[in-house]
Amino acid sequence: MTGQIIIAYLADLIFGDPRWLPHPVVMMGKGIALSERLLLRPGLTERGKKWAGCVLVGLVVGGTWVLAEGSLRLARCYDWRLGVAVSIFLAYTTLATRSLGREASSVVERLGAGDTTGARKRLAGLVSRDTRHLDDSEICRAVVETVAENTSDGIVAPLFYLGIGGPALALAYKAVNTLDSMVGYRNSRYLDFGWASARLDDAANFLPSRITALLIVWVSFVLGRDWKKALETAWREGRNHESPNAGFPEAAVAGALGIRLGGPSVYFGEVLQKPYIGKAFEPVSVQRAGESIGIMFGVSLAMVAAVAVTLMLVSALS
Repeated sequence: MTGQIIIAYLADLIFGDPRWLPHPVVMMGKGIALSERLLLRPGLTERGKKWAGCVLVGLVVGGTWVLAEGSLRLARCYDWRLGVAVSIFLAYTTLATRSLGREASSVVERLGAGDTTGARKRLAGLVSRDTRHLDDSEICRAVVETVAENTSDGIVAPLFYLGIGGPALALAYKAVNTLDSMVGYRNSRYLDFGWASARLDDAANFLPSRITALLIVWVSFVLGRDWKKALETAWREGRNHESPNAGFPEAAVAGALGIRLGGPSVYFGEVLQKPYIGKAFEPVSVQRAGESIGIMFGVSLAMVAAVAVTLMLVSALS
């Protein structure tokens, strides 16, 4: 499995997510939307909505694992080489290093060229907040925050679950993450229906988010950034976030780059006042936003190396 994970990681760096290629996450999204229409019916009580949300989780996460594991077993039965190819492909689809770097870089490049309007439009495809009235510093802050959070969700966590349980488990994790991004909101529609999805996502990301923060500290040391401040800020302010997990990588990046994250953001027409992370640090500049992308690539390399070494050690000791 070690070699397959490395090949999948390299394939992601080279190809990213081509729009013409069918992607499991897109199919997950369609399945979630269809299931929501069937399960979230008018007149349900709060308890009924929670039970419906639990059924949704079981269908989507369980169904994803069964389909992925079934595909792998069928491919291996036909030919072991086909099994390896399918395993590499499925592992590749769980990773988002190049696509995250490309999308974030496109925002930073537009800001660097003075195209604030273009940067807002590109950012709107990357974050769920309202980007229409953000100034340059707020755009840069949004870039750093989403890069830090998605370094955990889109890179470290999939590699973590690939190492533990292979492509089927990593895809099941992606199903959990997709559920949270679609129904895990604390609004009148999803507060109860999305409760199970949000709680499962919190549990699934508990270890990966903290591993991400530690890797950011390590990469900061390698790159000559302020790794001590990264560690101190992650430890002191990692819980300064509405999410129990996203604050840790954000705080580590804030400390490493000496910037301040958090503050007011607009979501679906409502202003959400996020706790500040990185007290007394500077607002985020275009340069610092670009540097956060470099840290993300460094973390991805460190994580794939850590998974590969761990798997080799386990194999040697077993």
